[in-house]
Amino acid sequence: MAKEKIEPELVEHSGLGRVKLDFSPSNQSFKVPPGVSVFDAASWNGIAIDSTCGGHGTCKKCKVQITEGIVPISRLDIRAFSQEELKNGWRLACVARATENLAITVPAMTTRPKAATVGVGRQVILRPAVQKRYLELTEPTLHDQRPDIQRVTDGIDDLEVSVEFEVLQKLPTILRKNNFKVTAVIVDNLLIDIEPGDTTSSRFAVAYDLGTTTVVATLLDLNSGTPVAVKSMLNKQQPFGADVISRISATMLDATALQRLREAGQSTLNELTDEVIQEAGISNLNVYEVAVAGNATMIQLILGVDPEPVGVAPFITATQSWPVLNAKEFGLAIHPQARAYVFPSFGAYVGGDIVAGVLASGMDRDKRVRLFIDVGTNCEIVLSDGNTILTTAAPAGPAFEAASIKCGMRAADGAIEVVKISKEGVTLQVIGDVEPQGMCGSGLVDAVAELAKIGVLDQSGRFVSQEVLEKDFPNLSNRLITLESNEKAFLLHGDKEDPLVFLTQRDVRELQFAKASIATGWRLLMEQLNLNDEDIQQVLLAGSFGSYLSPASAIQIGLVPKIPVMRIVSAGNVAGEGAKMVLLSQPERNGASALLNEVEYVELSDRADFNDKFVLQLGFPI
Repeated sequence: MAKEKIEPELVEHSGLGRVKLDFSPSNQSFKVPPGVSVFDAASWNGIAIDSTCGGHGTCKKCKVQITEGIVPISRLDIRAFSQEELKNGWRLACVARATENLAITVPAMTTRPKAATVGVGRQVILRPAVQKRYLELTEPTLHDQRPDIQRVTDGIDDLEVSVEFEVLQKLPTILRKNNFKVTAVIVDNLLIDIEPGDTTSSRFAVAYDLGTTTVVATLLDLNSGTPVAVKSMLNKQQPFGADVISRISATMLDATALQRLREAGQSTLNELTDEVIQEAGISNLNVYEVAVAGNATMIQLILGVDPEPVGVAPFITATQSWPVLNAKEFGLAIHPQARAYVFPSFGAYVGGDIVAGVLASGMDRDKRVRLFIDVGTNCEIVLSDGNTILTTAAPAGPAFEAASIKCGMRAADGAIEVVKISKEGVTLQVIGDVEPQGMCGSGLVDAVAELAKIGVLDQSGRFVSQEVLEKDFPNLSNRLITLESNEKAFLLHGDKEDPLVFLTQRDVRELQFAKASIATGWRLLMEQLNLNDEDIQQVLLAGSFGSYLSPASAIQIGLVPKIPVMRIVSAGNVAGEGAKMVLLSQPERNGASALLNEVEYVELSDRADFNDKFVLQLGFPI
């Protein structure tokens, strides 16, 4: 049996890298970061522990028995168990911290915890940091002269809350005007407001995917765990540059640029927030928390932190983990004491958006060999062999966003997004079903992949000669044109006299450089884990571009390992999904923080073999 030991709830762990938890009767074992609660560790790994409060310690249903190892007795344990039960190792899982190897018996469930489905098929326990407690308090008398705030905190005696000064300012008036019937609003054990009457039915938060190009806001109902409204728009920082390096440069060249970039980013968030709040028909004062997932540069810009050290060697961020902030730091017009959770970063170029993506895709909880690629100007890569997780960043450049492409354009009406080419001809799919005006990134990849597949582009990426084209591809021979610059190009729309949309030899080279950088990145990680292409059981293509990229085309050009196409999955906006998860579930928020100790960051810029391996990846696979 576990030894009885009463100590403060915050204890130092044994110094182990991870601790092993053996659960029975399921006979499952997991290694988790030290200090994680047994409740969180179980929920992360699919073991259901009875709870109706979601792990806040109020229902006292999450009873487990520690049969091996030591778990200190908390004040909540003393209320839930007899002295004999405590001696026999019974603890509340939500406050039991795993600071050493433990054996744990989990009783059969009597209730079903509320859960929400988010991320890449992830189901999370609905346990928001934002809580509301309706209180009907006794009024003061000469025999009961407790201060107003003590009267409130005594009413929520299962939590040890601290109090915002603004709450004390309004507290006497609110209590007396409402006959001491009020609702306490608590975020992470911080009492941020006292509201008149019973407002427990109105509890909202906003999740932001703060992208360099596009920003997405999702309003969540924290009572049900469901999205209420979603809006997106282009980031208003774009006039300062299309990528983070351009924006960092802007702050280095102009002393006023940082403040203007911050204001532009905050304006973007505020406009989106107003839109989702208006669509839902709620008050902005009922939004009590936000979560922001963005790369390290975007976060520092919107918080007014000098990003210059991020952009120059040795590439240093202001911090890896941000403290919980007041949402005012993001300029948000919501509840004045609302809190903001900012995702931590793995490194300067593998930021909080990737931490959110890893969380949403469950890379740390899956024993399969999985490769996660967020394709963009800066491509982030994560590889897991089921035990070790590595991450890195590869500088792909703007090709995938079509910014450096002769007829490139963003994914808007008129952009060619799908290209099919055979010996008989060319078929195009255009956004908005209008006349083609250019091609976006997915159209570019398709065009190059299709041409390489049928042999119009050779393995080195060069267009075949006009003679070969006329001999082997007569129906396509009129599509190989020579521009006024004397550069070869393949015509996608228009004719030789009036070429409207075409793919140039230089465009092909731009894509080759981009895909070679990415392929070199994941191949170096695979070498570190002694993996081959056939070992990869799943590839996740993340981000807005990854959602539209054809898996077959990605394989054809060598962007991803040569594996069966069914193993390649579009993960969608996993950064936004991760942001939703940390608002809906405190265990997932703890999981996001734990990833910093679980994932190893690999810097490619100082690899002596990078250039040689990069050259090997320039060609197209045979």
